[in-house]
Amino acid sequence: MSAPRTESAEIPVVGAQQRPDWLPAAVDELHAVVEQAGAVKVSGLDVRDRAGAVAAIRAVLPSPLSEREGFAPRDTYAPGVYSSSHWPQNQPMCMHHELSYTLQFPRLMAFCCVTPPTTGGVTALADARQVLAALPPDLVARFEQTGWMLTRNYNELLGTPWTQAFGGDRAQVEQYCRDNDIEFEWDASGGLRTRQRRQAVVKHPVTGERCWFNQIAFLNEWTMDPGIREYLTDEFGRDGLPFTTYFGDGTPLTPAMVDQINAVYEQNTVRHTWQRGDLLIVDNVRMAHSREPYDGEREIVVGMGAPATRG
Repeated sequence: MSAPRTESAEIPVVGAQQRPDWLPAAVDELHAVVEQAGAVKVSGLDVRDRAGAVAAIRAVLPSPLSEREGFAPRDTYAPGVYSSSHWPQNQPMCMHHELSYTLQFPRLMAFCCVTPPTTGGVTALADARQVLAALPPDLVARFEQTGWMLTRNYNELLGTPWTQAFGGDRAQVEQYCRDNDIEFEWDASGGLRTRQRRQAVVKHPVTGERCWFNQIAFLNEWTMDPGIREYLTDEFGRDGLPFTTYFGDGTPLTPAMVDQINAVYEQNTVRHTWQRGDLLIVDNVRMAHSREPYDGEREIVVGMGAPATRG
């Protein structure tokens, strides 16, 4: 593998070599770049269709991780390999770490472009170490003391149904919740409400560095489009929102707190514009990622691997 060049100060770029065996042979070197820089982009892969993207992801991600508790629907293509989340293309997916609210999460993510959008659709990255250092110390200290809490409502009318998020029947869902430190209750219509508390700051499982690792801002009600939040609150009540977040002791976040977290992400954001055949490998603990609104068709295949478990 030739020495990576730098697209930005944060994302090294490696040009693909068009030999059939090149990508599997380069995996160790690519992972070494990710360990050093947090992410690496491979450009120019001969990816002609979805099957090619799935093959590229499977070549670079060890130990695929199947998604549980997803907050938006996906299509499954292979073990640990999925479509992008089905999320309105005119709405941003704000900075987050994939499955940071679960006990087992992917340490590595891979994204491969089959069809780039006409405009927009950038996948952006933010270094969780830098975000942690830039956040107000009193806010960080409060989250370190209490953790953060995520509440979710699963039903057929709102959000992701529990049958899709968990799989299995009610007894299996209940056992999963008990095994994963999730409080749960069923409503009269068969909907499921859950509550889980997690650490907001974790040690990186490889380097031991402290990282801001959560979805506190993205899954908070104040990050929603105001019109959507108002409609959902009127229809279902504040306790019926598909998801929102709190301090770990149940204290609500203020809009100013959420805005502050998102502003710090923005100050530490590096943007990646997609071209067909791009493959982006990301350290999911060190780097948060987001998706910006877009026009046109956009197909990015997503992989999750290298499972890690909260200590």
